[in-house]
Amino acid sequence: MTALSVRHQRFQTLHKRGCFVIPNPWDAGSARVMAALGAQALATTSAGFAFTLGRPDMGSITRDEALAHAETIVAATGLPVSGDFENGFADTPDDVAETIRLAGEIGLSGCSIEDTMMSEGNPAYPLDIAVERVRAAAAAARALGRPFVFCARADGVMNGAYDVEEAIRRIQAFEKAGADLLYVPLPPNIEALAKIVKSVSKPVNALAAGRFAKYSRADFEAAGVRRISVGSALARATHKILIDATTAMLDEGDFTPLQKAASGKAVDFMLQAGGDVG
Repeated sequence: MTALSVRHQRFQTLHKRGCFVIPNPWDAGSARVMAALGAQALATTSAGFAFTLGRPDMGSITRDEALAHAETIVAATGLPVSGDFENGFADTPDDVAETIRLAGEIGLSGCSIEDTMMSEGNPAYPLDIAVERVRAAAAAARALGRPFVFCARADGVMNGAYDVEEAIRRIQAFEKAGADLLYVPLPPNIEALAKIVKSVSKPVNALAAGRFAKYSRADFEAAGVRRISVGSALARATHKILIDATTAMLDEGDFTPLQKAASGKAVDFMLQAGGDVG
């Protein structure tokens, strides 16, 4: 198993040039399979993890649960791991900073914090409060005294809280407040994504899900994106198979969808190989 210090340095280096894909596992098994298939780093998914607990996304997971889950993913492979920590499980800057401190304590190589309030309708925090939260989180990340990639997310475009221009205003402020990586999930189109990337000097993460799943890594790289994540898309893809196959079995007595299943031997091999990745 790779030493955590080596993982942290590798993760920081990945963000310095080129464009890489960071898959989002939802449990130790999916993490090991992704590692065996060649992933260079992993990121948790709040929605994917919530699904495993029989809960919906957006505020149903506690900080302690998210940290324990992330620690499981860190232990599953030798790859660096970033945590998807929603709004930091807190409203105040000091409490968000505590989340970052705890993220570092369990061995994460980075994490993301959203500017979304976990309340009815999921509105965005006012800009001044959002910036203070990022500033506190960035300071906590630096206080760890080792590489830690702190990603500040402007989720209002995806959630319908504000437009692209406001998202750009926010990530520019987040960059000045100390964020290492910026993220505006699901802008209207690839042209808007390129505009977002050009608006800041720090690297940008993009989400390859929904309408953006039709683009290739080369397309994202051409837009200037440094890192590509998939969020809950892979977890939801497995649920699509679950829904379709179970519906066929129960409604029609049709088991043919199971013919597309991976072999147990192949899965066993990847679980072993993924755990050995260093």
